[in-house]
Amino acid sequence: MSFTLALPRLSLSGESAVCDAVAMLEQQGVRSALVLTDKIVRGLDGGKLLFSTLEKHHISFNTFDAIDPNPTTQTVDAAFAEFRRLLPDAVIALGGGSVIDTAKAVRILSANPGPISLYEGVHHGLKTGRIMLVAISTTSGTAAEVTSNAVITDVSRHVKMVIISHANLPDIAVNDPLVLMSMPPAITASTGMDALTHAIEAYVSKGAHPLTDPTALEAIRVITHWLPIAYDDGHDQKAREMMAHGQFLAGMAFNSAGLGCVHSLAHQPGATHNLAHGVCNAILLPVVEEFNRVEAISRFADIAKAMGINIQSMSEKDASVEAIAAIRRLSKRVGIPPSFKIFGIMEKDIEAWIAPALRDPCTPANPRTLSPDDVRRLYKSAL
Repeated sequence: MSFTLALPRLSLSGESAVCDAVAMLEQQGVRSALVLTDKIVRGLDGGKLLFSTLEKHHISFNTFDAIDPNPTTQTVDAAFAEFRRLLPDAVIALGGGSVIDTAKAVRILSANPGPISLYEGVHHGLKTGRIMLVAISTTSGTAAEVTSNAVITDVSRHVKMVIISHANLPDIAVNDPLVLMSMPPAITASTGMDALTHAIEAYVSKGAHPLTDPTALEAIRVITHWLPIAYDDGHDQKAREMMAHGQFLAGMAFNSAGLGCVHSLAHQPGATHNLAHGVCNAILLPVVEEFNRVEAISRFADIAKAMGINIQSMSEKDASVEAIAAIRRLSKRVGIPPSFKIFGIMEKDIEAWIAPALRDPCTPANPRTLSPDDVRRLYKSAL
């Protein structure tokens, strides 16, 4: 059996990585760029650093900042219209997963016929065209800058589409801790738990293999240790840098191993109730993994150890149970709500989510097969 590791052509990490990325664009002949971001990030230190560096390197730029936390097909259409108006040499995404996923969709449309909804699911052979894509992550969670996934909400169906293609891989991925300092605690928590979900789902995925296991476990270890520190003090540069490393490792793992039904189930309330993806993942993570645990007891014992549990005197089964408890403790530690009730979600909302969750491209890699009744029970357990 062969394994695939698909990564950006170049990844830059550490202090001043943003400046290095812009210098490389200039060296490669880029003279104009469309910067995709959101209205908040645009005014923060990361935006100021990027804009001043572009000016320093004589790269002209325009900014599109009308990107919401859950980007829609309408968002993509508007961003692509701006791209067609300007025809820049490069698209630079400055933001979290929503911004980077929008940029990925724009690049797909720059070289392939629309609408973007044509590309839901797994696609091979999509063109990337001549446009360079630079993804500068302003969160430590989604790993959108390193993966071949893009998640866009189809407004006509109220469904989060997952688009998986190597055409989504950025040319340059950037993780600069100086850009992460302005992230508020709530976003630090939700994106950090998103990264933990990526690492855990990758480790227990049906697609896990010897090249993804080490990165998944190291991501779990790093995130468990550093997330509370970054949550407590957003200006702790070491914590920000380590969280950037942890989420990047998690992205490397799941981009090859796949995810699972935490994501499949999380995409549905995110689409219908416009909830933060990381929060949906965090609420569902212990619920779904308790269901999965019986199919991967030794792997959940490994997860418990990676999360700092002393498992020496435990049986594998007891250690696997401790992994679920450790997930719940970390989620509570960083202020994640324990259930969907706080968002006004009720049992009557569940039925419309079941079929889309089972069709979601993340579902096949889940270690345990789910029936519609299983999905219904899991959703109820998260209320």
